[in-house]
Amino acid sequence: MNDSSEISARWLLLIHEVPPRPDYLRVRVRRRLQRIGALPLKATVYVLPRSERAMEDFQWLRQEIVGAGGTATVCAAAWIEGTSDAQLEEQARGARDVEYSSITRSARDAKTLADVARLRRQLGEVVGRDFFGASGRLATERVLAELAERLTTGGTMQEVRTTEADSVPRATTWVTRQGVHVDRIASAWLIRRFIDADAQFRFVPPDATEHAASEVRFDMFDGEYTHEGERCTFETLLARFGLSDPALRAVAEVVHDIDCKDGKYGRAEVAGIDTVMRGIALAHAHDTARIEAGTPVFEALYASFRAGCA
Repeated sequence: MNDSSEISARWLLLIHEVPPRPDYLRVRVRRRLQRIGALPLKATVYVLPRSERAMEDFQWLRQEIVGAGGTATVCAAAWIEGTSDAQLEEQARGARDVEYSSITRSARDAKTLADVARLRRQLGEVVGRDFFGASGRLATERVLAELAERLTTGGTMQEVRTTEADSVPRATTWVTRQGVHVDRIASAWLIRRFIDADAQFRFVPPDATEHAASEVRFDMFDGEYTHEGERCTFETLLARFGLSDPALRAVAEVVHDIDCKDGKYGRAEVAGIDTVMRGIALAHAHDTARIEAGTPVFEALYASFRAGCA
């Protein structure tokens, strides 16, 4: 295959034949294809957008099929006639929108936060195979967030303010407690990324109370920006500075569940980000180094939510 063909091959195909026995194998293969988001071209031909992850998914499935006595081939493909990239992308978005709608309908019968956590896990699975940003995702996330808020507070969720937002001077010194972990690392990223690009950070003992009048305190007792009610500091910053980006809100839900440990949102990303944050804390004794190490993690998480393929 020449270089131009290689570049144009945007898709991977799994061409397979499952043996008639055992009976459960056909069902298992079909379910596995559904879980990874593969699109059917024919009864025995499935397609995924080409990526390292897709290659690994198809290779594992091929190994299972061949091991059970079937045949399977994985190949790269580009469309010449009969179908197009745009058609397949639209087919994929349509399939994910059906799944998002199903979760939204299920939310009507949810009675407890455990129900919300279960739906959040289902949502995370769908997001993982939403390769082309189906439009239904944000609406489903909003419904589940509102449901979680109602079940937690007994009221309706307050929308993040978009007017009369707080403001701070550029290059402000932001003070927080020593030994930063997920909420403070994420908040530091948020501050520099969306609030004060030239922010400086100062770290003080947990019981410190003195600070300069020009300094702003976050995630510490009596600080200007800290936990408010059931909000973690990251959520407080979003609300107070009028940051209503849905991707930031999704990041906030991950941070909340790790920091508050209440499983309020049940996001699928929590376990992985929590593990990474623990690793950063173990690898770096100094708070500045922890923030530097954590910044690309939250930047990548935000980009993933923005792209709709977390």
